[in-house]
Amino acid sequence: MPELPEVEVTRRSFAGAIQGARVTGLRLGKPLRWPIGVDPETLLGSRVGDVQRRGKYLWLPLEKAGGLLMHLGMSGSLAFLGTTPAPGAHDHFDLHTDRGLLRLTDPRRFGAVVWAAALDAEPVATLLRSLGLEPFDERFDGLHLHAALSGRRVAVKQALLAGDIVVGAGNIYACEALFMAGIDPRLPAGKLSRPRADKLAMAVRTVLGRALEAGGTTLRDFRDAHGVAGSFQMQAQVYGREGEACRRCGTAIKRIVQGARSTFFCPSCQKR
Repeated sequence: MPELPEVEVTRRSFAGAIQGARVTGLRLGKPLRWPIGVDPETLLGSRVGDVQRRGKYLWLPLEKAGGLLMHLGMSGSLAFLGTTPAPGAHDHFDLHTDRGLLRLTDPRRFGAVVWAAALDAEPVATLLRSLGLEPFDERFDGLHLHAALSGRRVAVKQALLAGDIVVGAGNIYACEALFMAGIDPRLPAGKLSRPRADKLAMAVRTVLGRALEAGGTTLRDFRDAHGVAGSFQMQAQVYGREGEACRRCGTAIKRIVQGARSTFFCPSCQKR
């Protein structure tokens, strides 16, 4: 699943090129997670504004026509093309502009493109309401994290994945941040001390920052809007390395399952 770094890398790869472009057409393929909620004809002639990101959502504001909220789902990707090739079987949304074609490809169709009059209008407002802080928001620090985890019995890794405290710490990045902070992913969230919360908040920001610099993570088929793959997977300290030696202490990396997701960690470097 594309996580925050991959979505942000995608945004950066086409936002500048499409800003100011005029919408000349819109094609809908097979139904996605939700209906678009607007007659495509009403969007023609609108100009695209500054593309924004909130969590794993992208917002394409359209001058005098609200905007489109996009989510890549489990397997979706966006491409910004200078040509207009015929859509394939998994191409379910095309936004034609006078500067190029923005195409959503989503084999599993868990993605979405939804129209709203504004970011704070329905249905977008509801979709964004429960999201936690952005990881690079200055308010996301150890104090915030410690307070938000207080009283939670769920494992700390699962609390990170929930997205209501901080967005962007997906499975790969939560594993890597917990390793960097030296915290066992099975630790009950409410038992995380304030000093360790400081370390974890810093680790989340550091790991996600490095992932952005590396162009995201490409385990299978992630590419940005110009077809460029990410390389953060080459930096992974624990994720996907079950049985391999920890690069810090030499202990074999262990894999467990938490909430139906694989968790990778070093049983020596990460303490409860």
